Amino acid sequence: MKKYFFIILLAIVGCATASAQGRNGLRINEVMVVNETNAIDDFGERHGWIELFNSNHAPMEISSVYLTTDPNQPKMYPVPLGDVNTRIPKRQHVLFWADGRPSRGTFHLSFTLKPGEDNWIGIYDANGITLIDSVTVPASLQNNMSYARSEDGLGNWEVRNDLGENYITPSSNNIIRDENNKIASFKEKDKNGFAMTLMAMCIVFCALLILCLSFLAISKIGSRIARINKMEAHGIDHTEINVSDRPDADSGEVIAAIGMALRDHLEAHDQESTVLTINKVRRSYSPWSSKIYNMRHTPK
Repeated sequence: MKKYFFIILLAIVGCATASAQGRNGLRINEVMVVNETNAIDDFGERHGWIELFNSNHAPMEISSVYLTTDPNQPKMYPVPLGDVNTRIPKRQHVLFWADGRPSRGTFHLSFTLKPGEDNWIGIYDANGITLIDSVTVPASLQNNMSYARSEDGLGNWEVRNDLGENYITPSSNNIIRDENNKIASFKEKDKNGFAMTLMAMCIVFCALLILCLSFLAISKIGSRIARINKMEAHGIDHTEINVSDRPDADSGEVIAAIGMALRDHLEAHDQESTVLTINKVRRSYSPWSSKIYNMRHTPK
């Protein structure tokens, strides 16, 4: 019994340790205090929001962690159990609305963010003691601006105003890669587009050549299959037949006989006219003038 008890205890400790290590990868990624023109919640309203990011390369369950704006009250908002959406996929985000209405759902916090003041935000583990991550949003942050990491889960914090490439990205990557380096390099080397045109033409012609060869091969295969079927219909084994023995090929003797017949025919009818005249018979036929009726005797 003691052996099994220690095994179960070690398993529980191991699971707890793994869970704790996984939650250490949870990060506060981006915050907006006053939201007037940005994201809309599931009730069609705009509120301040806090974006969390799973920096691990494995899914993370965040139920029973705590979000708070007061280090003296670490258990201000416990993330409830039983919601499947609290399992964050690897390297993905989740958005919490700071609207002070927790009755609206799992992702609606019990507190709000205060504009014009420094807002300290912290995440505590399930024990309410271990601080996982925290950030202080400066009071200078203006309406419709966010305070975000320069890179997801890493980097320095910066103010974003959604102008130029300084995007505000709720529930999305903080760095939007809208350009492919390979495409940009190719565009720089081929400014006139000559190489692109040549490549496109080569691809088209190669595709046409492949189609042509494919159709030719299909036609030859179809012809061979038809010839084999024809030979089998005549009771000929196509594996033993030679080219000169094919049903559709004439032998030398047949060709010689045809040649002799044509020679005799041309010499015997060399003066024959090629004009054929057909004269129309103008007398109309009537059964009353037929000889059959004339042979009948007149009744006496």
